[in-house]
Amino acid sequence: MLDDNTVFNLFLLGCSFVFTVAGITIYRRLAIKFDIVAKKNHRTLHSDEVPKGSGIVLSIVYIILVYIVWLQDLISNDLMVVICAGGLCATLFGFIDDVINVSAIIKLLVQVFLTTFIVLWLGQAPILLSATQSPVDTGFIGIILAIGILVWLINLYNFMDGVDGMAASGTIFISTVIAMILFFIEGNSPIALLFALFAVTCLGFLLFNWPPASIFMGDAGSVFIGYVFGVFIIYTMMHGDISIWTWLIVFGYFGIDTTVTLLSRIVLVKKWYGAHRSHAYQNLARVWGSHRKILCSVIAYHLLWLFPLAVLSAIYNQYQEILCLFAISPVILWTLKYGPIFSSD
Repeated sequence: MLDDNTVFNLFLLGCSFVFTVAGITIYRRLAIKFDIVAKKNHRTLHSDEVPKGSGIVLSIVYIILVYIVWLQDLISNDLMVVICAGGLCATLFGFIDDVINVSAIIKLLVQVFLTTFIVLWLGQAPILLSATQSPVDTGFIGIILAIGILVWLINLYNFMDGVDGMAASGTIFISTVIAMILFFIEGNSPIALLFALFAVTCLGFLLFNWPPASIFMGDAGSVFIGYVFGVFIIYTMMHGDISIWTWLIVFGYFGIDTTVTLLSRIVLVKKWYGAHRSHAYQNLARVWGSHRKILCSVIAYHLLWLFPLAVLSAIYNQYQEILCLFAISPVILWTLKYGPIFSSD
């Protein structure tokens, strides 16, 4: 017999999937009607115009669900506000950018504002720099570095949203793994529920974004997802739930691909800061002529390699550093071989 809490959790998970699917179905028709579509250009990997900006649907569904969880007194006021208020700002700004293409400097300023809000509202940002689950007071420098890392996290998701299903599947993987770890550590945890809701909401979106995608999340989704993960990273670390090493492992593909790609471009390309499509996954998607092949390869890497390493890092704290090294090393080699040096961009 299921208890009331379990029934409530399952009900919310079902709602997250159904409402996301229904919302995106409606949004897709509206996006086509109002010409909110991704035009084909030299950077795109798709051959047709595809509706974009649907990330605003999954974002609003998730925000509403977090608010409902808060109404049940399951999460703190601080966590609700930073996810709901900050997340709403993130997705609305991302949607505006999807529609009118905001300048790079404005994007950066908004990202700094959003991440500063996380840091100041939660009030424990310096712990982000801790290599353990114990708080480390790094002062003002730690706060500045934390903001910089969170800005990079938001951009990371924007960079990885270049192949059908990539950003959504990565979010599902990361959220599911962290939810499982929290569940086995703390039992029926409200924070584990938030991660599970995040995964199921993105699963509803993935039905439309699986290659060949019939819709794109756009910045409305990628900025929101990066922002929410920034909140979760700080919150779980300040409460000693998830260490920085476990977070690095679950982000072992996304984080290392984007970071190594950027560093490679700084060395190889004069205008390294410009728009490009030289990530390893983008290059191979063109070579293989298939979004699905590259997406399935990355999913396999997540499930067969990063998943067991993340679980082990949560169980055996004394081996977290070496497990993290195992997690990221193949991606470093993969990106060096098939990233910017392999690209003609």
